[in-house]
Formats: sequence, C-alpha cells, structure tokens
Amino acid sequence: MGPIGVGKTEMAKVLAEFIFISEYAMIGRTIMKTKTVKDIMIPLSEYTTISEEATLYEAILAMEKGQEEFDQTHYRHKSILVYNGNQEIIGEVSQLDVLRGLEHGYKKIGDLRYVSHSGLSAKFVKSLIEQYGFWQRPLGEICGKSVRTKIKDFMYTPAEGEFVEQDASLDKAIHQLIMGHHHSLLVTRDKEIVGILRLKDMFSEIYQRTKTCEFDQSL
Repeated sequence: MGPIGVGKTEMAKVLAEFIFISEYAMIGRTIMKTKTVKDIMIPLSEYTTISEEATLYEAILAMEKGQEEFDQTHYRHKSILVYNGNQEIIGEVSQLDVLRGLEHGYKKIGDLRYVSHSGLSAKFVKSLIEQYGFWQRPLGEICGKSVRTKIKDFMYTPAEGEFVEQDASLDKAIHQLIMGHHHSLLVTRDKEIVGILRLKDMFSEIYQRTKTCEFDQSL
C-alpha cells in the first residue's frame, strides 16, 4: 500500500521482470555447473577407432564407414581415434591429418597446429612449398602413398590441455575449448580415455539452451 500516483504499478512490473530475468540467468548458470561433460560427450564405444598400425588407406575407409553409421542424434564424425597395441587411445586422425599424411615433407616443419597459430604471412606459407619441396609428386601416386603410410606416422597426439575429466562442468570444458582453440577434447575417467567432447556438440548444447530463452522483447 502507498500514496496514489507514485508509479507503484510500473515499479512492480519492472521489479517482477528483473526478478524473472535474474532467476532465469541463475538457473542457467546452475545447469551449466551441474550438467557435466559426461552428459554430452560421445562415448568411446560409439566413436570410430583404428589401430596405429593401420594404413592411411584404411583410415579413409574407417572415416567413410563412420560417416555412414553415425547416430542421427549427433553431428557426423570428422575424425577417428587411434589406439595402440594395448588398446589405449593415443591419438586422433582428422580429415586434415589424412591430407597431411599424403605429403611426408610436413614432418620437417613440426606440429602444424601450433605453426598455424603463429601468425605466418601468406607469402611465407606459400614459400614453404618450394623450400621443402612439397607436393612435387602428382596426386596420381595417391594409391601407393595411402597403402605405404602408417597412421602412427601422421596422426595427431593430443597435448596436456586437450583432456578433460568426465565429471568436469560444462563451463570448464568451454573455457578449455576457447583458450586452446580446440575442436575437441578427450574425456577421461581416472586417466583412462572414455569418450570425446566435440566443439560441435558443445555448441549444440548452447544452441538448444538458448532456444528455450523467453525474454520480453521490449527490454
């Protein structure tokens, strides 16, 4: 109760809207804290894997098979995980890694993922073709290269910052993806790799969460 004409109704409306938005934001933050990586990761059993002793040719076939058999509720897989003789996951092969595997000269440069983030000029990158003799042999030799090249010779070995615990919160995983410019993180349970968290799945989670937002458009 109070004097008439001092804007109590309008004040109450603004306050109600503020409380609604604040509570909604708090709920959103709570969900991000309570929902874990395990809830949205792809389990290892559902992801395409291959031996480090397999060939580049077999890697391409495995990728194609993974595309054909993918779960319709997820985005298509664009990489495969590599295991060693002890059935332990030790690396990853992406479509870009397959292309790199066709030109062995890239080994001379080192880890291309770090080189690509170093801000090299387009002119310098182009000069590497002549300096290292890249792609001097025609792609017509692709068949021979694909059966002679082993996956262990061109696969990508994840660095320390590319692992996340399955019980980690989503906001922690997002921070790792952003800071490392990663497209995926390997998910662990007691240091054992049990799945993979892809950037596209994290984005899908945020997208679905955002679609449920209902705010007053006049705000």
